Parts: sequence; structure tokens; C-alpha cells
Amino acid sequence: MRRILFAMAALLVAALLVPVRFAWAEPPDEEDGGPAAPFEAGYVQKTIPGQELPRHAYDDAAAQADKLPAVGGSWNLVGPSNIGGRIVDLAVDPRKRDALYVATASGGLWRSTDAGATFAPAWPENLTQALGSVAVAPDGTLYVGTGEANPGGGSITYTGTGLYKSTDGGRKWTNIGLRDSGAIGKVVIDPTDPRRIFVAATGSLFNQGGDRGVYRTLDGGRSWTRVLDGVDDTTGASEVMFDPKDPKRVFAVLWDHRRQPDKRSYSGPGSGVYRSTDGGDTWKRLDALVPAAADLGRIGIGIAPSDPHRMYAIIGRGTDATNEFGGFATSADGGDTWTALPDNPDLEESQSSYAWWFGKIWVDPRDAAHLHVAGVALMTSHDGGRTWTGDGETVHGDQHAMMWDPAQPARVYLGNDGGLYRSENDGDSGWVKATYEPFTQFYGVSTSPQDTTRFAGGAQDNGALRSWGPKGWDPYVDGDGEQTLINPSAKDNVFGCYQYGNCFRSTDGGTTTVDFTDKTTADRRNWFTPVQFDPTDPNVLYYGGNRLNRSTDNGVTWTPISPDLTGGPGRDIYPYGTITTVAAAKSDPRTLYVGTDDGRVWRTGDLGGTWTLVLSGQPWVTRVTVDPRRADTVYVTLSGYRAGSPQPHILMSRDGGRAWTDLSGNLPRAPVNDVVIGTGNILYIATDQGVFATLGGLDHWVRLGHLPLVPVTDLSYDASAHRLVAATFGRGMYQIKVP
Repeated sequence: MRRILFAMAALLVAALLVPVRFAWAEPPDEEDGGPAAPFEAGYVQKTIPGQELPRHAYDDAAAQADKLPAVGGSWNLVGPSNIGGRIVDLAVDPRKRDALYVATASGGLWRSTDAGATFAPAWPENLTQALGSVAVAPDGTLYVGTGEANPGGGSITYTGTGLYKSTDGGRKWTNIGLRDSGAIGKVVIDPTDPRRIFVAATGSLFNQGGDRGVYRTLDGGRSWTRVLDGVDDTTGASEVMFDPKDPKRVFAVLWDHRRQPDKRSYSGPGSGVYRSTDGGDTWKRLDALVPAAADLGRIGIGIAPSDPHRMYAIIGRGTDATNEFGGFATSADGGDTWTALPDNPDLEESQSSYAWWFGKIWVDPRDAAHLHVAGVALMTSHDGGRTWTGDGETVHGDQHAMMWDPAQPARVYLGNDGGLYRSENDGDSGWVKATYEPFTQFYGVSTSPQDTTRFAGGAQDNGALRSWGPKGWDPYVDGDGEQTLINPSAKDNVFGCYQYGNCFRSTDGGTTTVDFTDKTTADRRNWFTPVQFDPTDPNVLYYGGNRLNRSTDNGVTWTPISPDLTGGPGRDIYPYGTITTVAAAKSDPRTLYVGTDDGRVWRTGDLGGTWTLVLSGQPWVTRVTVDPRRADTVYVTLSGYRAGSPQPHILMSRDGGRAWTDLSGNLPRAPVNDVVIGTGNILYIATDQGVFATLGGLDHWVRLGHLPLVPVTDLSYDASAHRLVAATFGRGMYQIKVP
């Protein structure tokens, strides 16, 4: 790569801030921080306080990024390939034995030709990687709906850009409409007429209106008609399916839901199950199943192919954030009447407090009484839903997609947050996991200058992962993996956390770990709680809850060195008021900077004796980075999609935070998630639209190589090996050579 020149920005935009100094008092007792269910960190981080997420913000920013020149070499995938990530739908290729497609939440579409053992990409890298559904016509024509329809919490992905079609196995794609659908939960094709297609348009989770409900085309996607609309502008369709023996009979599920920065509405009077007996021209709400109600949440339905009159339904109920198991029912007459089945504690437990995450039922094509239900565990019944068993051990948790292979009667494919599994026993046992599925969702990355083959990173629902496990990549901390660290001078000294700052240390490379969370002091802890080494002494570490903690013995004991550096909790759902980033100055170990989720940056020059507020009134602060040679030169990156706002995404100060310069320049209007300083003072930043670097001035940016259009959440710069490693939220880790 040709050397990227470093130069001073010609224009300074100064914003003098008033220092605030105080000596801090003893902190209050620690309190429990954070709800048990997935929460709004991803959404709150991507929005500006007081604003909604602008419609098409992600793809508009992608178009801006695409116009910037690209320099440098090629990014190379470093892994993992054996972990996988969230699969939201799958489809078997009817023309080729052992071939199938999987749609991932934020990693694009993938194809397997060996019965799900390995996968290759079947989706353009320059399109959004957030998908919701995939379907294959009898002639092999592919249809993909973009935008994940499952509203994750800390794992939120992005709204889609409509429906796409490919007639050559995924090499070329054409957008065929429904750009304002936000998310597409299902695409189904009439087996007797492949030009007749139904789409369940779930709608944007964040914006009202748009393309919502059930759409139908009679000409293969040239034109679309909304045939089933919701009762309000927050109701969309989460499911649509044909009667397996009568394509004139169509069933659909509508779901009333919306997310705002400080409120979830995952239920409402628009939720319900509908049936059409005339091919979608008219629809009847199946009130016999459940009448409209304010607390009616997501509903899942299943139809027995061997007896289409036999139907099943699982009902979610709740208000706002909580949606719990609300009952399981069956119908023997195609939905006219329903019988409530006995409540089962295992089935109820599988839905946890977020039934809105699942809403899927799959019925054995040969046995109407044999069915599986999505949950944290895979739930199975052999007697039509009267009794249940759960598989929470042999397959990964959080089930989202399943399909029997028509060419292999007992073969079942299962997609969940851990990737793809195959069973040759109708899904009852014998699950085999894919061996190559490189679409892991990472929150962070760390590398070792002592061993360039060592990578660690926190992965959504797949733990804190390491590349040096006994069988390759494996987790050394469970849960939703977040912050990871590798000691730069002792590669077997590693740290790893799962959500809400539950953190562990290890001295044997992660084989054994010790939890040190209770040694720290905090009232609230971020989903991604920062833990950082001091750059001059790796035995010194910092941990941020809402107060900053310091350890001088490699994380064994901790002492708080700050008061609450936030404005306190201010959200109903997300535990607002937490530290998101910590940076120690290499040239002056007594100088520290801290950033928070409520837009504050603090500085101390005496290891926490006094603190100065040097920046406030900003969106979520994603990263603070200090120039290794000058403690007063500091960079701050900011998140949030702006709705026409001139607010910056990256700031610089050369005087310890008294004045700030906006370095956003020609960057796309998208969140910046990290900044690192390379050789020659080159700046590299991770954004939701890729990695960018400075050229010809601090506010002039170019794309660094070409990555798939997936958020880059974190960077690790290894000066000794001249490499930059990027963690992506959906396509694993990549590295590239840099100066």
C-alpha cells in the first residue's frame, strides 16, 4: 500500500469547554445494573438523543462511502470459520441434492453444496448484509428479503433495502421492490405457479409506516399489491405460508411492534393470525385463536403437511419490553376452532421473557403430531403439543429457522445463533454442526505482537473467542462476548468479558479463568464494558462501569479512582449512564481520558485525584484514543445516525480537551466505532460502512481496501507486524497490511 501522508487540517473548528474540577467522595454501594433480557444498547448507540433512527440511514451512508476512493491492498479473512452466527432463514435447492441456502442476520446469503458442512458466499459484498428471508423457486430462482425481522437487543442489525431476485444461483441480483419494507420476515412461492409470490413485510422496527403487511405478486415480482394491511402504522407481517395441499388457502401473522430509544412496544391490537381462502384476495382474522388485545405479541403458527387441517400456534403476550409465553393451541379444522393445550413449564421457559425473539413452529411433513418450536432451547413434541422435551445441550441456543429436506425425508436443517446444524433423524437427535461458516458477529478484537496467529474477540451469543484453542477457535468466556484483551508482553495472560461487564482473567491462555467482576465497583455497567491495559505497564488495568476502576496487580484487585462520571440512569430500558471507553496516555501514565454513553469525555492528570469535563452534549462516545507521544493530543469518536444534523463523528484536541476540531470531513454520515493511530500518525477508523484512513489532511478520508458492507465494530493495530485487524458484526475478522 502506498504510504498515506499525514498533514494538519487547514481549518480548525474550536469549541472551548469549561473545565469542571472536584475531589471525589467515597462511592455508594454497588447496585444491580441492567435488565435480564436483551436490551437497547445497539439502538441507543446508533441514534441521537431525542431523534429516531432516520429511515434508510444505513444505505444512504453506504452510498456516500461507495463514492470515496479505495487505497491499500486486500483484506484477508482470519476467522473464525467454525463458530458461525445467527441464521434467520434457510431454503433447500430443489434442483441439486445436498444444496441449500442460509440467510444470516448481518452476514449476507450463503450456499452449501455438501448438506450444510461448508458454505460459500452467494450475496454481493456491496449490498446490505442484514437479511430476513430466503426462498427458492422450483426452477432455482432465488428470492431474498433484506432486513432482519427478529428485533434483537444488544445485537441490533439494520433495516433492509427491499426484495432481491437472482436467476443464476446468486451471482447477480436485481432489486424487485419493497424498498421501504424495513425487514422481510418471510417469502413464499406458490409451488403450482412460481410467478405467484407472497411476502411478509415486517416493517421498520424504528420508523412508522412504510411497506408493511402481506404483499403479493402474480408476475414474478414485476409488480406488487398489498393484500393484507395492519390496523395501524406499527403493524407488519412476520409470517406467511401456504396450505401445503391447497395454495388458494394462505395464512399470515401480523405483529404490532415498534422500538424507540427509551421504549419497546412489542405487542398491540394489530397482532393476530389471518386466513385467505381465495388466494389472498380477501382475509379473515382468526379470532377463535385469540381476539385482538393490547398485550398480544408475536404469534408463531405451523401447518402439518400431511394433514393441513392440523395447525398449531404459540402466542406471546406482554407489554412494552417484556413478551412472555402466552399459551399454545392447536386446530383440527384449518383454523376455524382452536383448543388450548396444557401449559408446560419447559416450553414456557424456552421463550424466556422475550417471546418476540422467536415465533416459529415447524411440523414434520410425515407426522402431524411431531413438531419443533423455536426457543432458547429447541422444543420438541411427539404428541401434538401435549408434552415437550427441550434440547439445550447439543445445539446452540436461540432457534430461528428449520426445514426438512424434501429429497431426504428424515433430514432436517436448523439455523440458530450458532449457525447451521443438520440432523438425519427428523431433528430429534444426531445434530451435526457446519464446519465452515464464517459469518460471526463480533463486538471487539485483540491481537498479540508476540504471536501473529493469536486473535481474540467478543462475539454475539458466542462468547469471548480465542483462535488458539485445542481445536481452533473456541470460547474461553461464555455469553455474549464483549471486551477481550491479550497482554502484549505475556500472550497467555488474557482477559474476556460477557455482557454487562462480567469479566474474567486468565494466565494460561483462557484454559482456566477467574471472575473478577465483584472486585470492581459500579452501579451500572455497559453492555460492552471497557477494560484496558495501561500502555506503559500491562500489570495496570482500567475497568469502567459508571466509575473508573484501576488495578495494579493484573486485575486481581481493583480500586475505584473516580466518582460517577455520567449523568446517571435516564432510560426506561437501557441502563443509561455508563463508561464506554477508557484511554491512558503512554507519555504520561497519570493522564487518563474516559468517554460515556451519554456524550461526556473526562480527563484527569493525577490518576483520578481530580477530573475535568472536557466534552459534553455529544452522542454516544465510542472511543477515546491518546497520541502515544503527546498526552494532550486526543481523538474522540462518536456514534449515531444524524437526521440532517451537522454534528461530527470524530473530534481531535491538541490541548487536552480545551478546544476541539471536527475531523469528519468527507466521511459518510454514519457512526464511527473506533480510531487507532498508525505509523506516521495515520488515523484508521472503524465505521458502520467499513474502514477509512486519513490522506492529505486529517479531515480527508479514503476507504482502506474493500470489505463487505457490514459494520466494523473494532480495530487492533499491530505496529511490529504492520497490520490492522478489523472485527465485523457479521463477517468475522479480517486483516490487512499497513505501513
